[in-house]
Amino acid sequence: MSSTQDFFNAIRNGDLMTVSNLLTKDKTLLNSKDERGSTPLILATYYNQKEITQLLVKQGAPLDATDGSGNTALLGVCFKGYVDLARLIIEAGADVDHVNSMGATALIYAVTFNRLDIAELLLSKGADVNKKDARGNTALDQAKEQNNLAMIDLLEAAQG
Repeated sequence: MSSTQDFFNAIRNGDLMTVSNLLTKDKTLLNSKDERGSTPLILATYYNQKEITQLLVKQGAPLDATDGSGNTALLGVCFKGYVDLARLIIEAGADVDHVNSMGATALIYAVTFNRLDIAELLLSKGADVNKKDARGNTALDQAKEQNNLAMIDLLEAAQG
């Protein structure tokens, strides 16, 4: 088994020691991708591996690297609802307005998957409330489509 496979397996399994040891031997692993096109950071955040995410960020993992669908780690945590990880990678400098291949942003994902706490965080960090997805819908349009009153109130307030 290659060190890259070992590295990604260690991330999936939450094995911080192995991830750390492999990175010490080969820093280029930070920029590798698994068979599905996920970066180490995307995988760590997807599996809610906070300590590994912290290590990867500290070691300089690219925050806005994308998977095969153009999703970054931030878009993934908005889908999954991991507010602590969202805060961690935003504070490290992740682009809150990155657009994936479907035209979606982290804010649109937060609304789509009813992650009010993440939507509040994104807005507090300057996410653009007016960005439109590939269908021409904003986060507010999505909230209205779902009749999500709390999200509608939040987004209308953010529009000024």
